Amino acid sequence: MDGVTIVSHPLVQHKLTILRDRDSSIQLFRTVVRETATLLCYEVTRDLPTDLVRIETPIAVTDAPRIAGKKLVFAPILRAGLAMAEGMLDLVPSARIAHIGLYRDPLSLQAVEYYFKTPDDISERHVIVVDPMLATGHTAVAAIDRLKECGATDIRFVCLLAARTGAEGLRAAHPDVPVWTAAVDDELDDHGYIVPGLGDAGDRTYGTR
Repeated sequence: MDGVTIVSHPLVQHKLTILRDRDSSIQLFRTVVRETATLLCYEVTRDLPTDLVRIETPIAVTDAPRIAGKKLVFAPILRAGLAMAEGMLDLVPSARIAHIGLYRDPLSLQAVEYYFKTPDDISERHVIVVDPMLATGHTAVAAIDRLKECGATDIRFVCLLAARTGAEGLRAAHPDVPVWTAAVDDELDDHGYIVPGLGDAGDRTYGTR
């Protein structure tokens, strides 16, 4: 699928299997979401630009690469995206955080906004939107719509698992936003859940069902 990168690394796929397993405990699920997000962060940041800077090692002076420009912004879609953002912060602790509060109306399956807060200079930063599930795509599209309204131009989307419908819908609405995921499942059920999927990531992370 154009613009969608499936991260097939064995560690990522192993952890996805743990997340899919209904018998995984809340603690295990939460831990593995965080670990998988860290691994996905390696992939989504693979091509960030760098500058050479002059430093002094204990042995000699040398020119070494450093990420160029302003700090990254991780933009978790609340609430389930928070655990993924925490995993990415383990790798990039200096990143800024934008919070995007959206929920999916159970009848229309459309996204409804209840909170939105980003750094003021988001237009000058690389933005990585994170949400465990890309199901219908409506929530992801709404989140990226709002980020673009605030001036964001360099946006990437990362999820643990996508449905083909959601990935195609996001790419159609925002063809400039590439997607990284551990897998793409083919179906959605009548309630908009990915099949076979892994259930409701928010409920499984926070033990609310």
